Amino acid sequence: MATFGGTLRRGLPRTPGGEPWPPAGVAPVAADAAAVQAEVPVVDSVAAPVAAEAPVVERASDSRDETPVPTGSSVAASAAAAATAGRAIRRGLPRVPGGEPWPPASTAPTVHVAQDGGSAGVIAPIATPEPAIPATQVSQTAASSGVNAPSAPPEAAADAKALRRGLPRVPGGEPWPPAGFAPSAAPSPAAAGTAATAAAAATTPSGAATAAATPAADAPAVPAPEGAASTAPAVRATATGVPLSQPLPYPRTVWEGQAAKTPPARAAEPKRYGPFTRGQWVGAVIVGGAALLYAAAMAVLAVRWLLSTSWGVDFLARFPGEYHLPEGAPVGFPAWLGWQHFFNVFLMVLIIRTGLTVRTEKRPTVFWSPRTNAKRKISLSLWFHQSLDILWLVNGVIFVVLLFITGQWMRIVPTSWEVFPNALSAALQYVSLDWPTENGWVNYNSLQQLAYFATVFLAAPLAAITGVRMSGVWPKNAAGLNKAYPVEWARAVHFPVMLYFVLFIFVHVVLVFATGALRNLNHMYGGQDAVNWVGFWIFALSMLVIAAAWIAARPLVLAPIARLFGKVSGR
Repeated sequence: MATFGGTLRRGLPRTPGGEPWPPAGVAPVAADAAAVQAEVPVVDSVAAPVAAEAPVVERASDSRDETPVPTGSSVAASAAAAATAGRAIRRGLPRVPGGEPWPPASTAPTVHVAQDGGSAGVIAPIATPEPAIPATQVSQTAASSGVNAPSAPPEAAADAKALRRGLPRVPGGEPWPPAGFAPSAAPSPAAAGTAATAAAAATTPSGAATAAATPAADAPAVPAPEGAASTAPAVRATATGVPLSQPLPYPRTVWEGQAAKTPPARAAEPKRYGPFTRGQWVGAVIVGGAALLYAAAMAVLAVRWLLSTSWGVDFLARFPGEYHLPEGAPVGFPAWLGWQHFFNVFLMVLIIRTGLTVRTEKRPTVFWSPRTNAKRKISLSLWFHQSLDILWLVNGVIFVVLLFITGQWMRIVPTSWEVFPNALSAALQYVSLDWPTENGWVNYNSLQQLAYFATVFLAAPLAAITGVRMSGVWPKNAAGLNKAYPVEWARAVHFPVMLYFVLFIFVHVVLVFATGALRNLNHMYGGQDAVNWVGFWIFALSMLVIAAAWIAARPLVLAPIARLFGKVSGR
């Protein structure tokens, strides 16, 4: 009868979701000496190598060291003194985290047979570089060598599971563990006693043990015979169900540190002013300014060269930049024209400001509605813009009427086709920096005349017509009129016209100061053809009034004025 002693060290399961391998229990050892004596024959010469029993595996005394320590007893005590000379064992990965490589460092001893003088047939232990054979294969190995060995219990063989095989333990060997089955559950531990002592007592004449068992901590177990093979397929998945192509989910032992867990702080996005940031605007201004200066310098040089040619000299002589006005054209500027000029500048500046506010306003805070229709609400900025438009139109009508009454229209309305070549001549002289003679008190040059005519009789009417189409004055229910004049056309024209007014004002102011500021300001504000500071101080005072109106154009100031013409509310 076979008994078992010594607790087995258990590892990972062999099947997904199974129990740890090997099953809970102890390793079998030979306990009944009489049974061994009856089953083991006496050999009178060198004993054949046999696979006795699976070695007993015990845990180390220290609970923190989980390295398995194989123990067992030999068949004869004299075999323990055999010489061990062989090749080194091939070592692999450790069996426990942090342990040493497996199997332990040792050499593979050669096989020796020791004979006692008093008894023949005592078989020396066989030491090999391979781990132990499962209990289910011991009977097959023993039968092939002519020696009976304890076999696995019937219930273990019935519930056996196929072993998962891996790399060989020796170069050129078979995969490990050998092909076979493993019992699903081990029998209960038996009483004390070792198989080696019982076997030695059975083979001696006196019935006593010839030698005590010597544990070999580093001796590997008996390998499986090469002829043994298993008919069961190997398990192709780990205990957690992870495919063999993926690494086992072992606990991590190396960490990246706190820096790997904390993402780097992203730099704050720079504030944008329109499409560019402040730095990009500075760069664009520098690069754009340099490009404009270079283009201007090239244009000046090219025009100077052109006017120095014979063609250029003849062209300037024929078309000096202005033509004679009709007979009876007035000379000088009357006082009403100066006041009209001031009112026009005042209204145009505020109209441009409120127009940009209406265009960029997302959520108005104050609304205005007429007394006759409380449901119709517009923003206070739009109301102020439309109110300024009405005042500007009234001022423009008065200006045009007085122009034709006093004959001043001849100064800004072309009366000859020579205006076009003279305008080209004046433009070339401006570009060459050799500007034409300014005599605005008597006559404008042709380029100025065309600019004033386009502003008064073309741009101003376009601004008025498109503004009325987008305002609340336009009838909303006139389907035919709305189809003939869509609001999209009005929006597409109104904004470019505003840009034209901005460009005209900029160029006009620059030329006024560049071609004789004091004299030109006296023409527009002082009503005299003299070089003194009268016109300048009037101009400065008008600029203060315009600046004050620009600052005061806010809901706190506009709301009381708007209440005189309608209802002001926050919604």
